[in-house]
Amino acid sequence: MSATRVALVTGANRGIGFEVCRQLAQRGLRVVVTARDGGKAEKAAAALRGDAAVRDGVVAEVLDVSDEGSVRALARMLAARKMNVDVLVNNAAILVAESQRVLQTPIDDVRATFETNVFGAIAVSQAFVPGMLERRYGRVVNVSSEAGQLASMGTYAPAYSMSKAALNAFTRQLAAATKGAGVLVNSASPGWVRTDMGGPSAPRSVEQGADTIVWLATLDAKGPTGGFFSDRREIDW
Repeated sequence: MSATRVALVTGANRGIGFEVCRQLAQRGLRVVVTARDGGKAEKAAAALRGDAAVRDGVVAEVLDVSDEGSVRALARMLAARKMNVDVLVNNAAILVAESQRVLQTPIDDVRATFETNVFGAIAVSQAFVPGMLERRYGRVVNVSSEAGQLASMGTYAPAYSMSKAALNAFTRQLAAATKGAGVLVNSASPGWVRTDMGGPSAPRSVEQGADTIVWLATLDAKGPTGGFFSDRREIDW
């Protein structure tokens, strides 16, 4: 992939998002590190710039995916800088009411979860995918979870699990809408990863969690679209 490609990663100041930025930057992409807190985004970008394997071109920007004004502002800013987003990783997500059953989960928690995990991904995609279609090149990776698999879904974290199932549905919709236009859209499950969300007991490292996401973000033109992947293998929805 050309070093001139630009990748935008949401929720990128820590955990899997940060590691995705690191791996993409090491591959020569120009990476836009985003977070709701500008200071945290800049701290993450500075850490990446200090990596000897990372080339120049890591920038930090403020982005609250649940705020349409914030999404539009970032789109305007990048357009003014002539930074065309070629790769979009919708990673920003929240996990609340994890131990509650569905009938006990506060509806406000469900709304807040969908605002970030689903509506945020849709809003950011609506802002940047049209440009990909115009240029006939794009890669969109929606960071999902096996908790969102309908076939095996149980009682775990209802708001989060339902939001990831909805995110997978968005992947299918967006993949169908962009098919044949040079834009590949897929969902990725990073697995249970040792992050602030996953906790210290998780069996997988951030490097392992980021691998499939980065693979999908850098697919060649003959790569898949409209799939759900874990460890670079397609899995059931």
